Amino acid sequence: MMPPPTTATRRVSTIRLLRCSPGVPARWDASGRMGQVKALDVTTVTGRVLDQLRAAILSGELEPGQLYSAAALGEQLGVSRTPIREASHELARLGLVEIERNRGIRIVATSVETLLQGFEVRLMLEVPLARRAARLAQDDPAARQRLTEVHDRFREAATADDAELTLRTDRDFHTVLLELSGNDRATSVLREQRNMVLQSGVGTVPTSRTPVECFEDHADIYEAFMAGDEAGIGAAMSRHIINTATLLIDQESRRRSDFHDHGVADRLRALLG
Repeated sequence: MMPPPTTATRRVSTIRLLRCSPGVPARWDASGRMGQVKALDVTTVTGRVLDQLRAAILSGELEPGQLYSAAALGEQLGVSRTPIREASHELARLGLVEIERNRGIRIVATSVETLLQGFEVRLMLEVPLARRAARLAQDDPAARQRLTEVHDRFREAATADDAELTLRTDRDFHTVLLELSGNDRATSVLREQRNMVLQSGVGTVPTSRTPVECFEDHADIYEAFMAGDEAGIGAAMSRHIINTATLLIDQESRRRSDFHDHGVADRLRALLG
């Protein structure tokens, strides 16, 4: 028997984020996947629940298009329905779920057009911010060292053929580069765009490229940054974003009937003029 929770913290060991259908009790899903839940501090239950549900959505554990009841989620997380409902409203604001009254939350399936618009936002913001970061770092050894450290971790993950860690360090590489541009608002917007892609439950690694190929796709970005080459890093970032978008949507068009090639590369290049 598990010990009772303390007054400060309730710990839930292993959960099943249960899929449910109208009129059918929550049940084990077919995949057999299990998720690990961190300790929930009862003083910030809603915030912890929000983080847990968002992570489950972004990882694909909560599947796009599926309906999940507040009661089932609350039971599995060891909390009441209230923090589940409060967290659900924030997830709906972020566009990650739709709330179905008296039924639960449905995970939003990301469309190809939504993904394309996300990549367009990245081109419009990330390219000029990368140029600015390269310019500012010319006289800032600490900035160059910071990107070098994450670049080295990125290389180690790719060399080890660790797809999950490669994707994580890929994200960190872009995040650090954006932070070095000094624009916190744009960094926040672009973080949400990356989350949107993760929410779709897809990634190019390892399906369409290996961890090493993913890492190498960032080589020109890093080299231009270290050289303070604004034009070079802008061109390299543009190529990288267009290449990633093309690979991702081509990959998904073979898997999903609602995805098809929208002339991805031409559409994104046209945005650059």
